[in-house]
Amino acid sequence: MSSGGQTYAAIVEAILKIVGEQGLPHATVREVATAAGVSIGTVQHHFPSKEVMLASAFTEVVHRVRARLEATDFTNDARRTVSSVLSEVLPLDRQRKHEARIQLEFAVHAIHNPDLAETQRTVLAELHQALCNAFDTRADQDPERSRLAAHAAIALADGLALHTVSTERWLSASQLNATVELVLDALLPRERH
Repeated sequence: MSSGGQTYAAIVEAILKIVGEQGLPHATVREVATAAGVSIGTVQHHFPSKEVMLASAFTEVVHRVRARLEATDFTNDARRTVSSVLSEVLPLDRQRKHEARIQLEFAVHAIHNPDLAETQRTVLAELHQALCNAFDTRADQDPERSRLAAHAAIALADGLALHTVSTERWLSASQLNATVELVLDALLPRERH
């Protein structure tokens, strides 16, 4: 990676660290420059406005989640596949908890920021499509039901993520997984052999 590319990456990491640990309002150009160990001018060189800076950081999180979703093994077992997709967006470990905090911060700010809202729509559309594909692996699954089930699964993941990161210890990873399995019992009843 070039020196400019390394600087850009360091700035993006600084933004994500600040947003994940302190919240979006603390991701000022000055704070980001300090955290990245660069000048304010360097941050402004890479990001002409705070909005562009934040949208770029949100896009980076999207790329990370997308890469994990693309690596998901889509088997002919719909339950296992849906569970795998959801596990990539649920705060089950330190990294995903950090990403969930960032995603929630950006989602809230997307209400009033059209650029962030567009990125949020893209994230939701990609996750929805991945879940539809997972639900559709079940032979008896109606495509319209798959779309609705995917919406329900996203709502479940968002709600669990919100409660997990906003309360810190209210839900453990095992409770998150058990809750997903409970809801999957309704969305994808186990096939009888």
